[in-house]
Amino acid sequence: MTPFAGNTTDCFSPIVDAQGKKTLIGRLAAMTETDAVNAVTAASVAFDKGRGVWHKMSMAQRIAALEAFVNQVQPVRQAIINILMWEICKNTADATAEFDRTMAFIKSTIQVIKDQMKGDQWKSVGGIMAKVRKGPIGVMLNLGPFNYPFNETYTTLIPALLTGNTVVMKIPALGGLAHMLTIETFQSTLPPGVINFVTGSGRVTMGPIMKSGLVDCFAFIGGSTAADILLKEHPAPHRVKVFLSLEGKNLGIVLPDADLERASEQCMLGSTNYNGQRCTAIKMIMVHASIADKFNEKLINKIGALKAGLPWEEGVKITPLPEPKKPAYLQELIADATSKGAKVINSHLGGGNLEHSLMKPAVIYPVTKDMKAWHEEQFGPVVPVAVYNDIKEVHEYLYKMPYGQQAAIFTKDVAKCGELVDILSTTVGRINLNTQCARSPDVLPFSARRSSGLGTLSVTEALETFCVQTVVACQETPENVSLATALNCNFLQPLV
Repeated sequence: MTPFAGNTTDCFSPIVDAQGKKTLIGRLAAMTETDAVNAVTAASVAFDKGRGVWHKMSMAQRIAALEAFVNQVQPVRQAIINILMWEICKNTADATAEFDRTMAFIKSTIQVIKDQMKGDQWKSVGGIMAKVRKGPIGVMLNLGPFNYPFNETYTTLIPALLTGNTVVMKIPALGGLAHMLTIETFQSTLPPGVINFVTGSGRVTMGPIMKSGLVDCFAFIGGSTAADILLKEHPAPHRVKVFLSLEGKNLGIVLPDADLERASEQCMLGSTNYNGQRCTAIKMIMVHASIADKFNEKLINKIGALKAGLPWEEGVKITPLPEPKKPAYLQELIADATSKGAKVINSHLGGGNLEHSLMKPAVIYPVTKDMKAWHEEQFGPVVPVAVYNDIKEVHEYLYKMPYGQQAAIFTKDVAKCGELVDILSTTVGRINLNTQCARSPDVLPFSARRSSGLGTLSVTEALETFCVQTVVACQETPENVSLATALNCNFLQPLV
């Protein structure tokens, strides 16, 4: 590890004291273009065109290294949870779940590999004897998000490492301090250069890394505009294997026969969990005109009952917003909607109230297509509700929206539900029935369509995403059988 002697950036918590001052909770290195290129060069040297130490290890050895990481990172578990509460204002339960779910994901992914390699034998197909193994792609550039800086980053990082890739991880400027607590553990469990951390401005560091041409795999969780810009920087973008998890405008569809108690409960959870700062949040609700008033009443009462406060306070659901510019943007969305005929229908319950960075969820109704809230992903505690009279209006919204991550249908009508499922199956990656939008459990595929993403994640699919299926094959002659079965190389070595 080389000491950093350059400039640093102060990291402040969005939580303010009685005088309105924010607390300094850490510092990150403000790396330069040169630092960034040095990081990707180190990853390239460590991969060494497939001749590096990490790739030449057997799968069993790489598994052992990452199992050692899981064991050795446990002593800083509580410190990481505390950082998640202070830096990005996750409540205690959510911060704890993020760490624990991440460790469970690593263990589950390792178990999948072990299961896949059980009884690993040469197979004979049509006179050809073959073995299929997961080969690395090369150097991965990994950019994770601020809202799940630990969990979502690791869902791409760990499969990439297991399959023999080396990595440059861009730590988010917001939500990045948790990773600082893992660096020494990675250093003690992985060979030099296998994982390289870059901090500082993405505008300064990411472009030079892509321009270097050393990136073979690009895993990005964020906005589509930034992803497009970075991919264009690579001298041979067609050579880069890409996984993207981008923005969405997940739709909740409430049909006339819906169980309004359940629909309002699930829409409340889907739109307000972690202040709505989730790619899987319900970001638009379309409710049939005949039940709109009853649905809205239940929805705003449920949202009004949510406790707002500091992350570590018992029972708190609404916490301060960590993005400095987010409160102003959300107020712009509300102002735009109300100037065009909508109202904050829960203002009497505190909806839309803002104190420093703590904003109580605002339900705006009725949202129409001439409002920003109809089109833009708010990624925060603003809940747009629109009304429809004919289901074709919902179809039109789905067809015109450029995003396609998830949707939720609330109904008991089998025929109408079936019709919507057929439509949604070509527009989104997951369809939820009488249930909020979500990602878990991690054994299920997590995918998206259109501008919401590219590629699929799960404890199984991620392993395929960050590898190349590599076949070793030969004609099944006695000489070849003798050669193949006698091969002694790490790539073909069994786990046991």
